[in-house]
Amino acid sequence: MDDLTIALMGAEDLEQVMAWAAAEGWNPGLADAAAFHATDPKGFYLARIAGAPVAAISVVNHDPRNAFLGLYLCLPEFRGKGIGYATWQAALEHAGTRSVGLDGVPAQEANYRASGFVKTGSSMRHVGQWEPTAPITVRAMRPSDFETVSALDADAVGYRRPAFLGVWLVSTQGLRETLVLERNGRVVGSATWRACGEGTKIGPVLAPDLAAALDLIGAIAAKRPGSTLIIDVPEANTALRAELEAAQFEVPFVTARMYRGAVPETGVGLQAIATMELG
Repeated sequence: MDDLTIALMGAEDLEQVMAWAAAEGWNPGLADAAAFHATDPKGFYLARIAGAPVAAISVVNHDPRNAFLGLYLCLPEFRGKGIGYATWQAALEHAGTRSVGLDGVPAQEANYRASGFVKTGSSMRHVGQWEPTAPITVRAMRPSDFETVSALDADAVGYRRPAFLGVWLVSTQGLRETLVLERNGRVVGSATWRACGEGTKIGPVLAPDLAAALDLIGAIAAKRPGSTLIIDVPEANTALRAELEAAQFEVPFVTARMYRGAVPETGVGLQAIATMELG
């Protein structure tokens, strides 16, 4: 299309794209846009026709070897015209030679495979209520915990993502907060909750074992009384999945975790992912 332009989006543009995501049922966090954009301001792209926004995508570079793709959206009336794919191609150039991960809907797996992505597993959304608890081992994260939590995150996801955690782990009053779990005076786990249009998403959940993960989830349930909890669990984490599903958590959808390039080596501490948009 002669009047199609694809360019970087600003923070205000991303707020509009988050509204699109909400309309698609993705239920983004209320403070996600600012945190996402700050992670990599050059990683968010918007397609316009005659100046009007019609499609979007993000390819966020986390470190020199790893990036993550998300927010791949096109307004319904502009689908099937090649606009989304053109935006996809432009954004992937931002990743350079990095490995790129994504969580994609199963219906699009064939298209992602055609672009060199290989499925490595699934991310399973769990939605439900959890009994609030008040473990004495769980407390609010302090600034002095940042390096420890960053190391836990790197061990869990397979690489460091300092820019993302630099904003994600900062408490936003009433909208996002990170809790940590201590054993023998040492921080061994963490979990971040964020308020969404519907309910509370929890992620990442980083913990050495199931008991620690459940203590963190219970403490967040106490912080968010009566709120529906939403936790995106890797398919391979059968222990946490079993506990949540025994508590009548529903699994409304499953996404395909796919990578183009080297696949990061995740650790046992990855109980639940941070987001389906940034990994």
